[in-house]
Amino acid sequence: MKESVKKWVSFAEEDLKMAELAFNEKIFNQTCFHAQQCIEKLLKSLIIQCGKIQPRSHKIADLLMLTEGIFAEPFKKELLLLDRFYIPTRYPDTLPGILESGLPSETDAKEALETARKCYEIVIKNLN
Repeated sequence: MKESVKKWVSFAEEDLKMAELAFNEKIFNQTCFHAQQCIEKLLKSLIIQCGKIQPRSHKIADLLMLTEGIFAEPFKKELLLLDRFYIPTRYPDTLPGILESGLPSETDAKEALETARKCYEIVIKNLN
């Protein structure tokens, strides 16, 4: 594994830990934010490992296009759902309607955390 990839994975692991801590403390907007960040960094680690230049994008949709063949289509849909959390979980004055019910719920946070964990497992297997 390239040294730069190890750094991206290390940061992704920190985001996953933060998501877990936030979930345990019932801070669901931060759970979702850190789950999204974990996935973003994991996807960038795959892109770099493949010798591609990682785009300066926070959109999981953009990053997934550069990781063809790694994720099954049903799981890609799960990953894409986390894009909806990036802006609303960062800023309190986000445009209304980005998340239908305002801040993420406990269910949203649980799903985001589970998706991040699953993504982590898949990416680590593909990097080794």
